[in-house]
Formats: sequence, structure tokens, C-alpha cells
Amino acid sequence: MAYQHVKLPKSGSRITIENDQLKVPDDPVLGFIEGDGIGVDITPACMKVWNAAVEKAYGGKRRVHWAELFLGEKAAGIYDGDYFPNETMDAIRDLTVAIKGPLTTPVGEGFRSLNVSLRQTLELYACVRPVKYYKGVPSPMKKPEALDVVIFRENTEDVYSGIEFEAGTPENRKLADFLRNEMGASFFEDAALGVKPISAKGSKLAAEEFGDITITEDELWEKHNGKRPEGKIVIKDRIADIIFQLLLLRPEEFDVLATMNLNGDYLSDAAAAQVGGMGIAPGANMADHVAVFEATHGTAPKYAGQDKVNPSSLMFSGVMMFDYIGWPEVGRLIEQAFEKVVADGIVTYDFARQVEGATEVPTSGFADALVEAIKAS
Repeated sequence: MAYQHVKLPKSGSRITIENDQLKVPDDPVLGFIEGDGIGVDITPACMKVWNAAVEKAYGGKRRVHWAELFLGEKAAGIYDGDYFPNETMDAIRDLTVAIKGPLTTPVGEGFRSLNVSLRQTLELYACVRPVKYYKGVPSPMKKPEALDVVIFRENTEDVYSGIEFEAGTPENRKLADFLRNEMGASFFEDAALGVKPISAKGSKLAAEEFGDITITEDELWEKHNGKRPEGKIVIKDRIADIIFQLLLLRPEEFDVLATMNLNGDYLSDAAAAQVGGMGIAPGANMADHVAVFEATHGTAPKYAGQDKVNPSSLMFSGVMMFDYIGWPEVGRLIEQAFEKVVADGIVTYDFARQVEGATEVPTSGFADALVEAIKAS
């Protein structure tokens, strides 16, 4: 495919889909979006770490060829003010796998959120957020290591669909009249209105698609006296307020959480706080094959270009990406190096203020320390 501004590397091969599975060459072309704000600091740092881990893991037999793609402020400067160029969407579909830094949604440009637009345009229906503790990371919990969970959050529906009508607009009045007069609804005058679509397609999964390996909690007790049968996964139904409490009080009971969009957003951020915060929380937006991995925090514009912030959220999203393409050795090297560097007290400012005797280093310095640890492993 020919592109206007995207320049694919001259070397490298594209990931393909065969028999409904990714076929990943030893020299894949992966897309990256630098991101706005602190993206200029964390993305180059992470790429240095990822490349070092690939080299260490495979001794030159495998190598990533990176293709820069554009969204957000950098895209606007290249595509005549377009923050969300169609070319980038086409390139992500073409490359299958990409990773991005944080994005700023431009005010007054017709976007409620660039991130939401990305998910909806590419139908990335699952937001996947693994949450686990790494030794040495400061945490407010007594036993943060008890939490090790993957949160699957529906990614395209719920209140984030953006079906919203501002108070005082003709559209708002029209919808308000319909709800009151046709549907018998009651709400305050001049209320802003939003529609929260949740479909069976987007939320019914386990019993219909995986009924051969799943059982409900009721079945567990009625048919199996509370003992999980070998080879079966127990599906436990919990309302949102209870699961927040249980994840704090009994985190070891949970391995996988599947949630709707809004609850999953709150829950994944709250869980991340238990193990050290958003600065180290990875995430991915995924469809059947296309996947865009991302830093889960914001753009922090006041720190942009200062070489100051923790790059670990994006870095660990890269760990997820390498696991996804079937290169798990890369991720394990990075995780081991991270724990060693943090144990040595070499950390960015966010951890330095919480770790006694820490050596505070800039973003690039933290990446350099990780690269040295990877090479020495």
C-alpha cells in the first residue's frame, strides 16, 4: 500500500494472518506512534530498551523494523491540521501490530477522545490491562504481590460511545421530549443527556462461546460441591461496587476480570494503584488480530521534553506486544532487568520520592540502566 507521509522501512517483513493466527517473521515491521507531551521522552527510551532486549534474546537472529505512524499533535503538523489521519488507520490495519504513546485530544476539533476514536475506527473491542507487582516498587498496600490479574474491558460501547447531547441544544430538547412524552422517563429540566449502549454481542461471551470449559458459580456448588472440576474455569458474577472492595481485600482470589467499558476503566486504574500506580501500568486495545498497545497514562504536558518521567507504562506495554507476537523471551528479560534496577534504587523521580536512599535518574538514564542490566543478564 502506498502512503502519503508514512515511510515504511526498506527492510523487514509484514506480519500476516494464516488460519486465523498471526504469522510473525523474524524481521517484523511494527508501527509506533510517538505520542504527545511526554511521548517525546518515553518513546525513544522504550525503543532503546526493546531493541536491546530483542538483541540479547535472539543474538541478531530476530530484529524489529520500526515504522513511525502519526496521531495527535504530531499528525496535525504533518497532515495540515488533521489529528486523526485515515492513512494512520490504514497503516495499522496493514501492519497488524502497533504501539503508541499518550495522546492529547484537541479541544474544538470534533473529537471527544482520540483514543476512543482509534478504538471505534479499528473496532478494537477489548482493552486488556494486566496488573501485577514488581519487587521493589513502592506501593500503598501491605501485600501488593497478592494482586496478579488481567482485566479485559469492553472497549467500544457504554458511556464512552459518545452519544451525548449538550443541555440547551435542539438535539437535547428533542431527545428530552421523546423520553418524557413517549417513554415516560423523569429527569431534571435542562439536564445533559447521554445514551449508554450495551449489546449482547459485546458482553455475552463465556457461556455461549466457551461453554465446554466454563461453569458458573451456581453450577460449582450445585453440581460439584464447591470443588472446581479439572479443566474448568469458574465464572463468578459480581456487581461493580463489590468487586472494587474484593480486589482490595481478597486480591488473590481473582485471575481474570471481564467488565463493561466504564467499570473496567475505573477498576483497572484502581488496581494499578495497588501495585505502584499508572506510571507502570501497561495496556492494549485488541481486535481479533489487529492490536494497538499503549501507555495508559496521560500526556503530562508540563513534563514534556524534560527527560524526567517514568517510561515503564509504555515499556511494559511493549512487553505485552512482544508476548502477543510470540517473542516472550524479550518481555522476561525486560521484567528481570526492571526488578534489578529498581532493587538497586535507580529510579525516576516518581519512585525516588518514595524509596529511601534512591538514586534519581532521568527517563533516558533509567532506560540506560535497564539496557545495561539486560546486556549483563
